[in-house]
Amino acid sequence: MAGSMLSIGECMVELMQAEGGMLRKGYAGDTFNTAYYARLFAPAGWTVEYLTAVGTDVVSDEMLSFIEGTRVGTAHIARIEGRMPGLYMIHLKEGERSFSYWRSTSAAKLLADDPDRLRKAIGSADVVFFSGITLAILAADAVETLLSELRRAKATGKRVVFDPNIRPRLWDDVARMRVTIEAGARAATLLLPSFDDEATHFGDASVGSTIERYRALGVADIAVKDGANGVTLQFGEGARQHIPAAPVARIVDTTSAGDSFNGSFLAHLAAGDTPADAAAFAARIAAAVIGHHGALVEREKLPTVW
Repeated sequence: MAGSMLSIGECMVELMQAEGGMLRKGYAGDTFNTAYYARLFAPAGWTVEYLTAVGTDVVSDEMLSFIEGTRVGTAHIARIEGRMPGLYMIHLKEGERSFSYWRSTSAAKLLADDPDRLRKAIGSADVVFFSGITLAILAADAVETLLSELRRAKATGKRVVFDPNIRPRLWDDVARMRVTIEAGARAATLLLPSFDDEATHFGDASVGSTIERYRALGVADIAVKDGANGVTLQFGEGARQHIPAAPVARIVDTTSAGDSFNGSFLAHLAAGDTPADAAAFAARIAAAVIGHHGALVEREKLPTVW
């Protein structure tokens, strides 16, 4: 069984805490993290590609080399003169994270500026993933360019996956944020929202409210992540299912908990697992990931695949 997944968004330089108060450099970002975990658990014959833009500087060279080393494809990554990757620093307090960002000259803000490249990349994929952060960093016309191509992909039967991943500090207007997130949902066939985001920014009183609101926007399949309360699935007209969270031995760093769930969940769906089985596996991966520092955890530190 062969297939391909394309993840669209921004990969950044990551500075994370290390032993002795030192900082360690890595590369991460919600859509790349998802691609990383999808590649770790993808079935034989599947490829995972990343679409973004980087600069022509040394840091961009190093980032591309790192991405290639994870076996995530780089054929759809543009090089833009005068730009460079954004950077963020993780601050941890009792396992919970906050971030500082430096991304004013991020090349990824221009990832949708070449419509032909975008259409070719999306057209070559069976599964396309994007997030609310992808939409937040783009100019308004670039958002419409991207969503137009995603709507086209949805209409042709591709699986278009959207994680709203709502980060209000990235938006200049809350009303525009909500409208754009809903436009992203309309372009999707599968939604992977986090309930705390939806309750905070859309006023949802329950996981069921989140599901019904997005179903009304035309999303067929939804998996609502709710931290320690597990995941609730609504796929098509099937029965709603609740998947418990996996036990967590120790919380070290919650960075990439949702991203690791997304990637491993999509990989197991691609392998033909039922949504419930895929979600149960993904919950195990997320529980393991938050027991380690940083967004990207090595394969040998995670549960067995099959």
